[in-house]
Amino acid sequence: MKTRITELFGIEKPILLPGMSWISVPELVAAVSNAGGLGILATGPLSKAQTREAIEKIRSLTDKPFGVGITLMMPGAKENAKIALELEVPVINFSLGKGDWLVEGAKKYGGKVIATVVTEKHALAAQKSGVDALLVTGHEAAAHGGDVTSLCLVPNIADIVDIPVIAAGGFADSRGLVAALALGADGVAMGSRFATSLESPVHQNVKDAVVAKRVEDTIYSKNFDGLYARVMKTPMAEKATRRPMNIFVAIAKSFKAAKMVDMPLWKLILGLFAQFDKIKMLSLFGAATEKLEAATIHGDLERGVQFIGQSQGVIHDVRSVQSLMDSMMEDASKLVDVLNQKVKN
Repeated sequence: MKTRITELFGIEKPILLPGMSWISVPELVAAVSNAGGLGILATGPLSKAQTREAIEKIRSLTDKPFGVGITLMMPGAKENAKIALELEVPVINFSLGKGDWLVEGAKKYGGKVIATVVTEKHALAAQKSGVDALLVTGHEAAAHGGDVTSLCLVPNIADIVDIPVIAAGGFADSRGLVAALALGADGVAMGSRFATSLESPVHQNVKDAVVAKRVEDTIYSKNFDGLYARVMKTPMAEKATRRPMNIFVAIAKSFKAAKMVDMPLWKLILGLFAQFDKIKMLSLFGAATEKLEAATIHGDLERGVQFIGQSQGVIHDVRSVQSLMDSMMEDASKLVDVLNQKVKN
């Protein structure tokens, strides 16, 4: 299948692995790229040294195109982005911030840039900055999706921009791929589906829970990590999203997050006075980190909370990335034939 996305990135299948913290690790990134898609490394919880090591690890596992994800509002993001540019990573995917300087840096060595957006305004601004494609994230997505569903957001943005669109939020099989193409997208990103693959580092307990859960078994709340986010519905998640975390408790926990991204202690303390909003976000992130790690890495859903999209309701098995992507393309082709017959009739 050829689309503007496959041609832009030099890949075989218009399917992406988005950068998900603790999930989009080098092994999963390489698996998706080797299977013909585009894997994107998550750098949110990584230090500069870890980011460099992860990129080098990916290159030891694949000679295919891959990307690095940068969440600009997070501490340490700019430093990780500079590492990605220095190592001339083929694709940079940024979100939650202005990435003009990333576009400029990537263009110097022929790299491509994807901006993750959730609104028309941000889509137009990103296109103006010179990005090569947009990852349009609808309300159904895991973690931080938009307010508008993919069914409406994707065609809305596809209509107003000239660059390729990648649809994210609610896409997990061949039906989703064909639907996204019909909506005007040139490819799909599948976070929850790849998180439930054999190569994913997500604990088997969580993978089993995803397969067992229904489409409505998620919670969308601002109370977990400071931004509206979608998580798997469990007793712990209900408790964690019942009310905002006490900011003093969050600040205490933020020291762990600061250490994780190599933020000096003095900078954290100074920031509490000079940049309270940014440090507040770090604090909430630090508090959320414990619960995310407990679920994703250790499989403890009694203590932990798992980001998941509504697409969990159409995920019915745990299989290899290669098998998943091959069957998706085969089934998509058959589905297009069926739709053609329906249209003719």
